[in-house]
Amino acid sequence: FSLTGKEALTHFPSLGPSPGSAQGRVHVKQCDLLQLSRKQKRLCRREPGLAETLRDSIRLGIMECQFQFRSERWNCSLEGRTSLLKRGFKETAFLFAVSSAALTHSLARACSAGRMERCTCDDSPGLENRKAWQWGVCGDNLKYSTKFLKKFLGQKRVGKDLRAKVDIHNTNVGIKAVKNGLKTTCKCHGVSGSCAVRTCWKQLSPFHEIGRLLKLRYDDAVKVFSTTNDAVGHSELAGPPRHGHSPRLPPAPRATDLVYVEDSPSFCRPSKYSLGTAGRTCSREGNCDSMCCGRGYNTQSRLVTFSCHCQVQWCCYVECQQCMQEEVVYSCKQ
Repeated sequence: FSLTGKEALTHFPSLGPSPGSAQGRVHVKQCDLLQLSRKQKRLCRREPGLAETLRDSIRLGIMECQFQFRSERWNCSLEGRTSLLKRGFKETAFLFAVSSAALTHSLARACSAGRMERCTCDDSPGLENRKAWQWGVCGDNLKYSTKFLKKFLGQKRVGKDLRAKVDIHNTNVGIKAVKNGLKTTCKCHGVSGSCAVRTCWKQLSPFHEIGRLLKLRYDDAVKVFSTTNDAVGHSELAGPPRHGHSPRLPPAPRATDLVYVEDSPSFCRPSKYSLGTAGRTCSREGNCDSMCCGRGYNTQSRLVTFSCHCQVQWCCYVECQQCMQEEVVYSCKQ
């Protein structure tokens, strides 16, 4: 498993403790089931709770990616993902960002939930974390999460080739998106709701907010190329000229920009990158023309059953009738 590798968001089977086996051996087996580099497997085995957190982050990244692209031609399906990750498309950029964001988010939450042995609640200076713990709250430990993640992904040495630089840049965009969503939450304990006594702790934004932000970054992704910086003597990423920027010096992409190096395919027809859009449901008033790529769409009526006319009955239950209504479904033609 590598968030900057070929199998960043692959499904893995769940593995629980089996009778007669030590918890440590179960943890090691969980690490071995994941597609990790040799160094990552060593780190995984030394961090009880990490294997489960890695699987949680994979699921989180998959679900959020598919939710954000549910109405697009490319719907973040698992089919074709290995081929997609070898290329430098906008979609590849989003996969790197959402997977690193999911792992950052999952690690921080796992620390505060007590699922990791080597980390616990956030211990940022200036916050009365011990008081927060006494009141039953625990700050999300983003500090430990980001530090461990950089070690886990091995980002100390910046890649020399363009694709390596792009992948690392997009991975860091995902980490920054989680950092930007970190908020300070406070709770008052004074008499009659006053804030005479206040406890504060760090809390991450819901991952849907981070996914929505990354989707906006995807929509405005920047196509980049490699240029040599004479001042430092090595290559850097450069993008198209921006308003007010010197045309002689191509600007570097912003730290929050998702970047890509090649134009995406249409995703209209089946290919090694996706299954195409034939048979996909769409909204006639919304995205059918775009999703169906000019092939048109089929219209089908069906009856759906739902609960209706519900009433609360004494003492403790709700009684409903079953109603039916006609529903029109639109799907892209072959």
